[in-house]
Amino acid sequence: MIDLNALRAKPTLSGDRVRLVPLSEEHTDAFYASTLDEEVRRLTGTHRTLSYHQVQQWCATRAESRDRVDLAITERPGGRFVGELSLQDFDQENESAEYRIALSAIEFTGQGLGREATRLVLDYAFGQLGLHRVWLHVYAFNMRAIAVYRACGFSVEGRMRESLLWDGRRHDSLLMGVLEHDFAKLSD
Repeated sequence: MIDLNALRAKPTLSGDRVRLVPLSEEHTDAFYASTLDEEVRRLTGTHRTLSYHQVQQWCATRAESRDRVDLAITERPGGRFVGELSLQDFDQENESAEYRIALSAIEFTGQGLGREATRLVLDYAFGQLGLHRVWLHVYAFNMRAIAVYRACGFSVEGRMRESLLWDGRRHDSLLMGVLEHDFAKLSD
């Protein structure tokens, strides 16, 4: 069984091109700008618009959260904010958690930043937190994200038909998951 007390210490994880740091109030401006990007909103299925104050409060309280891990994705070198990710909805008894990631603008896609961030957080989830399974939802039209998740060991486990209504069209979402031993095979 995983120790949820481990979630109190928010990690800093470094790769070749990205550094994952605890999401904090210093990320408010860039995070808020990403919530206004129409393509980011479509890819994440985000209908609700948040105020600057709501985003500021969210960022400012992430370090205090005891039931999830929220990290800013920053570019190396330079430290520019390129997105954010979370491990959330921990199921302690079954050693699993949900993963979500959003790059802050389309300009950051196709560069391997999301793939590196995902691999870093999975290594942390399995190696440090002791998880057995990490799962996520992704919209079926987001082929680039699906390819990244597959490259990180995720497999499609199910489909939620017509779960998103966007601009008058309905879209399916896929449930994908990766098990600790499947991810470990990628690292060998």
